[in-house]
Amino acid sequence: MSKPLGKLFLYTGVFTSGTCTLMYYLIQKMFSKALYYQLALEHLYSHPESLEALGPPVNIHYLHLTDRFNFVDITEAQLKIPVSGSKAKGYLYVISSRDAPFKSWNLQEVFLELKGGQQIPMFKSSKENGGDAKKE
Repeated sequence: MSKPLGKLFLYTGVFTSGTCTLMYYLIQKMFSKALYYQLALEHLYSHPESLEALGPPVNIHYLHLTDRFNFVDITEAQLKIPVSGSKAKGYLYVISSRDAPFKSWNLQEVFLELKGGQQIPMFKSSKENGGDAKKE
């Protein structure tokens, strides 16, 4: 292989890996700023049972973008947010929807599932009762 062709492959590889890393970071930032993500974290931090189960300090980790549970479109969003603490690790599940594009997001359900399989419900929308939300 000639030197110019080798340099081209090297520069292309560096450019591609840098671009992929930047895109990954930007996608993670986009999720972390979304209203449904922020509302779910508020429920986590205001839920004593979940905080006790995880143990202080609670750490929020990057989403696994290849996980099939993570899904967002124009009117629905569901995320599986990795969380950990000094006592346990698990996932914060968030299911949210909105009536139309560009309307505000409404949480449907938020719960914590620990690695051992224990589930701690934090929030479930009760549409049957006139749309009022129920905090657990």
